[in-house]
Amino acid sequence: MAPKSDSAEAIVLNFVNEQNRPLNTQNVADALQKFNIKKTAIQKTLDNLADSGRISFKEYGKQKIYLARQDQFNIPNSEELNQMKEQNANLQKQLEEQKKAISEVEAEIKSLQSNLTLEQICSREAELRMEVQEMENKLTKLRGGVTLVSAEERMAVETVLSEKISQWRKRKRMFKDIWDTLTENSPKDPKELREELGIEYDEDVGVSLQSYSDLIQQGKKRPRGH
Repeated sequence: MAPKSDSAEAIVLNFVNEQNRPLNTQNVADALQKFNIKKTAIQKTLDNLADSGRISFKEYGKQKIYLARQDQFNIPNSEELNQMKEQNANLQKQLEEQKKAISEVEAEIKSLQSNLTLEQICSREAELRMEVQEMENKLTKLRGGVTLVSAEERMAVETVLSEKISQWRKRKRMFKDIWDTLTENSPKDPKELREELGIEYDEDVGVSLQSYSDLIQQGKKRPRGH
């Protein structure tokens, strides 16, 4: 009997099948937070689905990795793959043609819109004059040493940022502990296993925890009210 579409079992099963990639319990729990399903319930559901054969799983030491059953997907043969590649090439060509046509239309619309009427020119001039006046007022305040951001507002922002950085650091530490345990008991090379599981480090996406931590420290050293 198929599970109800709104049951925890159906939600987890659909997610695993839709992702069709290796997942651990934390991956699934993080992705399904909006359904208010507890991590323990997700763990139990994943184990039940694996035990019943509706999903596959592999064990790496104490870590379980779950993935969709591949035999439920239609795997095309070489002839079908060639047809799909040809269709994809044709679609890509059509897409480029459509993009070019859209760009031409947008350029024409932009050109037409740039030709303002006298009334629109006068209205725009008035708006720009107001913007310039506002900027001059702010500049005058800054030159006079007036603080545009209050100490309370600054502290509130720094508090939120500090909390987020603490959570970031905690999650990095938790991941390192799990990863060390996983790779210690795995016969695979850590780099290969990381690529297989689709894991990305901060550096891979161009971010640095240290740079944000330094930002907090710089803010604390800067005199308040400036």
